[in-house]
Amino acid sequence: MSRHDHRFRDELRGWLAEHAPPDVEIAATPEEAEVLREWQRTLHTGRWVGINWPVEYGGRGASLTQVAIYNEELAHASAPQILGRAGVSLVGPTLMAHGTAEQRRRWMRRILSGDDIWCQLFSEPDAGSDLTALSTRADKRGGVYVVTGQKVWSSHARFADWGIALVRTNPTAPRHKGISMLAIPMTAKGVDVRPLRQITGESEFNEVFLDGVDIPVEHLIGPENEGWAVAGTTLANERGATFVWKEQVLASLAFDLLSKASARGGRDRDPIARQRLAQAWIEVEIFRLHNGRTLARLARGEELGSESSLVKLFWAGMSQRLYETAVAILGSDALLMPEDERALDRGRWPLGLLASRANSIMGGTSEIQRNIIGERLLALPREPRT
Repeated sequence: MSRHDHRFRDELRGWLAEHAPPDVEIAATPEEAEVLREWQRTLHTGRWVGINWPVEYGGRGASLTQVAIYNEELAHASAPQILGRAGVSLVGPTLMAHGTAEQRRRWMRRILSGDDIWCQLFSEPDAGSDLTALSTRADKRGGVYVVTGQKVWSSHARFADWGIALVRTNPTAPRHKGISMLAIPMTAKGVDVRPLRQITGESEFNEVFLDGVDIPVEHLIGPENEGWAVAGTTLANERGATFVWKEQVLASLAFDLLSKASARGGRDRDPIARQRLAQAWIEVEIFRLHNGRTLARLARGEELGSESSLVKLFWAGMSQRLYETAVAILGSDALLMPEDERALDRGRWPLGLLASRANSIMGGTSEIQRNIIGERLLALPREPRT
């Protein structure tokens, strides 16, 4: 790291020492959502939100190394994810690339400050991994698009002020040609948000019903019917290096906690348990090396392309095996949920075990990642269609 990077780390550590993160991990209730929104506002006062954004948009123009440092220090400080992460990570970069000057002026600084929380309205019940199969319609009538359809798996939609939606504006065009991106106010008439109870008991995800919602044409992001290309920017940021680096730091912290918990109970003296702990450490270390290679390539200006599927696929399996190892070694007490006073480490192990099941689905299923690796990296032949 350069001297500038060391100064960056010292500045952030000092700031975090003076601004303790809240003891809230996710927004399960409106009250917790407000705590996380306020935490984002606090971070914003120190210019610690969207640090990789250009300075002219309110960021710091941080390098990839500094973004990695940022995620490391926040993880070590047990800081929760900000409520507006979809806006910062997905919407902001999309507006920079495809938005109008007026859209950037209107929305971007409010995204950083947490005054506007955004959600992503892409997936549909019948269009998950294949987004081009989406059926939500946007019929243009004068100065508005009338939007009707259903979206699902939208994080924090019930607390969001805005959503970016992929909609079909030309139903007769080829599937990926007739799609557009719209900014939808979540308080508009005809928007109905319904929380989805997950296996963890939480409701971070939501389904969103759009029933004849009037959206001004000024809310179109990018050219009409070219939303698939616009969405490429959004998805590239969703699956980008900052995401996997943060997950690598969290995996390292989880392994350290598992090692300490195993030692406390004397379980690390069991030879089988030691072998499983060693295997977990090896996989976390491999994930770290994957991410180090990714950052090095991006720093050289190289495109990752299909190789990002390798990292995503490895992370999904590694994270699931890590928590399976934890509950196997720590025993039945590691399956107690946070509300039980006997729960180990405040119940993080059963929550992690349950939450990790989604890792092989979110951001592109493991099956899709294997197809990409086989076809684009290994040049394997496709199975003939019958």
